[in-house]
Amino acid sequence: MYPIVKKEQLADKIFLMDVKAERVAKTCMPGQFIIVKIDEEGERIPLTICDYDREAGTITIVFQVVGASTQRMTGLEVGDSFRDFVGPLGCASEFCSEEIEDLKKKKILFVAGGVGAAPVYPQVKWMHENGIDVDVIVGSKTKDMLILEKEMEAVAGNLYVTTDDGSYGRSGMVTTVIEDLVKDGNTYDVCVAIGPMIMMKFVCLLTKKLEIPTIVSMNPIMVDGTGMCGACRLTVGDEVKFACVDGPEFDGHLVDFDQAMKRQQMYKTEEGRAMLKLQEGDTHHGGCGHCGGDK
Repeated sequence: MYPIVKKEQLADKIFLMDVKAERVAKTCMPGQFIIVKIDEEGERIPLTICDYDREAGTITIVFQVVGASTQRMTGLEVGDSFRDFVGPLGCASEFCSEEIEDLKKKKILFVAGGVGAAPVYPQVKWMHENGIDVDVIVGSKTKDMLILEKEMEAVAGNLYVTTDDGSYGRSGMVTTVIEDLVKDGNTYDVCVAIGPMIMMKFVCLLTKKLEIPTIVSMNPIMVDGTGMCGACRLTVGDEVKFACVDGPEFDGHLVDFDQAMKRQQMYKTEEGRAMLKLQEGDTHHGGCGHCGGDK
């Protein structure tokens, strides 16, 4: 069992929890995710790691209520426990394998949209701990939906906050801020964008035009988190990938966002899954390639 040691509501339907999971905390890295189950009958829920404390043996998760299982999670309090807390899963951010001195020579921009601030934060924090200053844009629909602003401000070199309705910070989309920063003379070697699929798509369209290599995290489309359900299938360049086992981070300029978003909507219905099976043939089943899927 994995006890909850902290619970906080960050915004409407968005919650933060610190969970005691010593083995996960000991080895996890920014960019990776975990899978939680409330109880034996509960749904498997993949969540990107927001933060970790190796000494305390805790993992911080942030989740938004989107269905019955996440709604049930909101009923858990400090002292309650998760039945399962599996991880770390997925590949760590590619930054973690680069030489620190090489990273210090790069100008890096992070773009977080909505709950995407949660997976962006551990990467920015890791950069800060290694003496690397990065620029960060955090966008949300409204001021009330903004999360982790103070935490991000403490580790970012420069933080730019924007809201769609102009209720706080700058007014407009994160893409507008990117354009403004470039117009002001900033040049970036790489951009990391994490958030809603549509946000990442338009960030990538802009950064491709600006010739800024861009990394995206495809965690929004994960379901099972092990490569067996096939829900997170996507096309990256000329290859079929699965977000949970091959990612979750990919070259954003190679991701077919339109296909991924269309597939994500279809996968939610039985009729849609049947159509995908017909369209995708032998490649439709899970990402592991060995489970046999739904044959």
